[in-house]
Amino acid sequence: MAYRKIEEYDEKTTQELAGHVKAILKLLGEDPEREGLVKTPERVAKAWQFLTQGYGQNGEAIVRSAVFTEPYSQMVLVKDIELFSLCEHHMLPFIGKAHVAYIPNGRITGLSKIARVVETYARRLQVQERLTEQIRDCIQDSLQPLGVAVVIEAMHTCMSMRGVEKSNAVTTTSAFSGIFLKSFKTRNEFLQLIGK
Repeated sequence: MAYRKIEEYDEKTTQELAGHVKAILKLLGEDPEREGLVKTPERVAKAWQFLTQGYGQNGEAIVRSAVFTEPYSQMVLVKDIELFSLCEHHMLPFIGKAHVAYIPNGRITGLSKIARVVETYARRLQVQERLTEQIRDCIQDSLQPLGVAVVIEAMHTCMSMRGVEKSNAVTTTSAFSGIFLKSFKTRNEFLQLIGK
């Protein structure tokens, strides 16, 4: 399956996850039968399925579902793509934006496909470094462009809510291929366009 938003949840998976959430609530000293928590295990189970739906999606299939022959050979940039992901170390959210550019080599894809690729890989347990490279590699492998550039800026709640508790820290990662690696001028144009 290329891309779908979860609207219906697998009942067996939901019930199994809910059982584990109920056990976690008990271990934390809560009463999962109390009025405010009775439906919490099922809500959490559905939320986790939604937040990790990227495991059931294929980024390359998403891009290839809308590929068009086009002689355009200048930069295509989709910037400020909102992203929400879960840190695989603490399963806490990291939230930010991605800037993705590519230089076509005779083929382009629908602009929404770029945003969907970002979401596909973000909706998995992640580290920002790997997420950045997965987006780059997916577009590079799917379109075979002259180059791909990806920059992600994100705030990690695992760093702001716990641990060092630095709420204003933003992490920036980048990944480049092709002409973005070889040409300072091209890479600099991309960075200027995204305000870096």
